[in-house]
Amino acid sequence: MNGYKVKDQEENQTFVVTRSYQNLLLTFQKLPDHGGRIVHVVGAPGTGKSTNIYSAVKELGLNFYEAKLPLPSLDLNSQDVFNWMIESMKKDLGVKSHESLFDGLKKFDAVLFADQFHDYHFINEECAGFSQWTDYNGFKSFNFYLMCIYGYLKHRNEFKDVNMVLQTAWRINMGGKKKDLFTDMGCLSRLAVALLEIPFEVVEISYSEEETINIVKSHLSDTNSDEVKCYIKKYGNKPRFICQAIKTGL
Repeated sequence: MNGYKVKDQEENQTFVVTRSYQNLLLTFQKLPDHGGRIVHVVGAPGTGKSTNIYSAVKELGLNFYEAKLPLPSLDLNSQDVFNWMIESMKKDLGVKSHESLFDGLKKFDAVLFADQFHDYHFINEECAGFSQWTDYNGFKSFNFYLMCIYGYLKHRNEFKDVNMVLQTAWRINMGGKKKDLFTDMGCLSRLAVALLEIPFEVVEISYSEEETINIVKSHLSDTNSDEVKCYIKKYGNKPRFICQAIKTGL
């Protein structure tokens, strides 16, 4: 596990059950029996959205497909990225037509858009990741999301049998710092999540102080609670950042 960031199921060896995880389990339990669900998993950077997702999938024994997006370059427009996403899934599933792609996706309990979609550059340094591309292109990347919405509406009959789980974040640069719209901006974040919950299902990954302490100590057993509390004051309840800080002595 590179920097305490889980990128796939095999790396997910240490896990602490929390209230957020139990909520995620309840939501994921419904996926095999009902198609057409779209679940957004939100949470501040460093809270372990991927860790929770992979743990829930493993515990429930879900048959899921994880979409990958190994972009060849940052100098792509939104249409290029959209087309690359579709072709990447077709290649993964060994199909050639749009119809065959939907037929393939229907066979899974859910299609997951998580780290292998957003941060493929951590897996293969020769590729660009979607998160890199959005940072590089700024507001121009918003056109990609419009294309996704249009594609969903155009093919809504086919999507009614496909469940999707999206690890969702919307990073905004404010005062030289990146903040997540859904978790880091107070009342505005509450409003953003409330709006997201109107058309979709939303599960937020967040922790109490006690849960954060337990998670950090599960990774760093020689760390005491008082030390973790000091880092919580600096970083908030974000276990990954706290583990990295303790390990590096920052």
